[in-house]
Amino acid sequence: MARPREFDRDAALEQARQVFWAKGYASTSTDDLVKAMDIGRQSLYNAFGDKWQLYVEALTDYQQRSTSGHVHRLQAPASAIKGIQQMLEGLVAEDDAERALGCMGVVSASEFGANEPVLSALRNKSATYLRGKLLKRVREGQVAGEIDSALDAGDVANHLLMSMTGIQLAARSGAGVAELRRLARFTVDRLKA
Repeated sequence: MARPREFDRDAALEQARQVFWAKGYASTSTDDLVKAMDIGRQSLYNAFGDKWQLYVEALTDYQQRSTSGHVHRLQAPASAIKGIQQMLEGLVAEDDAERALGCMGVVSASEFGANEPVLSALRNKSATYLRGKLLKRVREGQVAGEIDSALDAGDVANHLLMSMTGIQLAARSGAGVAELRRLARFTVDRLKA
């Protein structure tokens, strides 16, 4: 009996994520996945279940990594307004191919809308967590006099989340680095006291 081929599960998941991110769920075939992951079809099923389970795992991993990066950029500077600007500008990849991918979460929302409860719950969990961090940072900026205190902090946090989506969708639609960074700065400038 032949011994099953060993493979690095994390590396295979990363390759699957790249394919789903670029093509979306519906346009990605199982053949696309096994080729990118460099594993056999049965190994894919044994390790990840079916295509849907693999997609959910890849998207979950992506959401956790991207949200962690957003929060890190948001909280790194002492200045709240600088943290918000770094978070927004951090969405803009210098590499043309990477920037053209936009955000896998936005791609998923565009493909499925609110029709898949598992994906909606995943997006809501990330958005709620990030909104809480934004809300805290906005309030810190208002107390420090950096952010207009007449603005409702909750509305600002919601606006920033929607601006992030807009920037990422514009990136996937072909917007360039300079244009996207101008949009990020414009958004931040509207908040200043």
